[in-house]
Amino acid sequence: MDATWLARMQFALTVMFHFLFPPITMGLALLISILETKRWRTGSDVYRRASDFWLKLFAVNFVVGVATGIVMEFQFGTNWAGYSRFVGDIFGAPLAAEGVFAFFLESGFLGLLLLGRHRISSFVRWLAAVMVWLGSTLSGFWILVANSWMQTPAGYVLRNGRAELVDFWAAVFNPSTLPRFAHTMASAWVCASFLMAGVASWLFLKGRGSDVARISLRLGTVAAFVSTLLVLVTGDRHARQVAHTQEAKFAAMEGLYSTEAGAPLILFSLPPSQHGMPDAPTIAVTKLTSYLAFGNFQAPVSGLDRFPKEDWPPVAVTFLSFHNMVILGNVMLLLSLLGVYLLARGRLETSRRWQTLMLWAIPLPTIAIQLGWMAAEAGRQPWIVYNVMRTADGVSKAVKAPEIAFSIALFSLIYLLLGSLWLYLLCREIAHGPETTTSTEGA
Repeated sequence: MDATWLARMQFALTVMFHFLFPPITMGLALLISILETKRWRTGSDVYRRASDFWLKLFAVNFVVGVATGIVMEFQFGTNWAGYSRFVGDIFGAPLAAEGVFAFFLESGFLGLLLLGRHRISSFVRWLAAVMVWLGSTLSGFWILVANSWMQTPAGYVLRNGRAELVDFWAAVFNPSTLPRFAHTMASAWVCASFLMAGVASWLFLKGRGSDVARISLRLGTVAAFVSTLLVLVTGDRHARQVAHTQEAKFAAMEGLYSTEAGAPLILFSLPPSQHGMPDAPTIAVTKLTSYLAFGNFQAPVSGLDRFPKEDWPPVAVTFLSFHNMVILGNVMLLLSLLGVYLLARGRLETSRRWQTLMLWAIPLPTIAIQLGWMAAEAGRQPWIVYNVMRTADGVSKAVKAPEIAFSIALFSLIYLLLGSLWLYLLCREIAHGPETTTSTEGA
């Protein structure tokens, strides 16, 4: 067993499991803020009850997300000691900012909403909801600053075998920070919107289409359509950034082995390999990759032939995860567009076929997000810091392969139990449903 491979697998396991939860909380924070704004401005009790219902689901995801995030960060000191020493001067500031300015802001006001929402004024309750949204957004920003620096490092010098910070703002706003942040936040909004619309659809399918379910269905549907459009727009911007700053990753994403002007866009192909595309029919649009990446149908696009083979990312994983993410994005756009059409025709609450589709579509954004991260992180290989430090050089030398294998087995068991508990609590709150009686308390 290879310690580097096992360390990568363990980090992939912990990160992928952890990142089931932040997109839901970051997205729900925005939707809850919208409900709280309507409650504050209209005084209608239905918005209070809707906010209370979704706040419970938010809390379940928040708690599990915090627990899994702690495990993820501990790995930097255990399995990735070489990497931690190399980037410690760079990562200290954004991770501290995430903890001090973002996490405490989010968790503090979340506690106020959960424990004191019936004791505070209407305005303070609205303000607390907005602060939870701001805190979750800031948390996502600072974490993405750290990850984006690994993709497109900036604002540093190499000194004494370490990356030392020389320009804080250049490191924070490195070339990939803003495109990745915009795309990730839009994806989180899609995730929460599909959850809201899907849960509301389930309530209608079960004959429990209350006023809260109706509001949740409408808000979730409209938000799903708008946020999915934003995902496509920000995804296009992010792909352009990758084409300019991470050419080997972009070539693997698009399945381009040869540098050429007027590069085609592959719509369908059998899985590629490290040696080339399969000898099978491929569906492609001539010159479209050049246009999408550089705004010119004749623009040359770097292929994998421009890079040493030892610097190639795993082509099949990068290509398949990227293309399947795009496919799911288009499916979600069509589903949400159909929902908006039904809403405009006054048939959203009565279309059982569409409601059934939305119920089954709840996991689609989560799957697409996981595929997107696979494309981003696999496409960065074999570099842990792109073109600066190889992944193999960041692994702890003192931790041996059997020890990592044992911890993977242990984490897998813990995550199985934790995931089961999360699903149980989530399903229990959904089955209980929102309040159906009107109350003026806390309004």
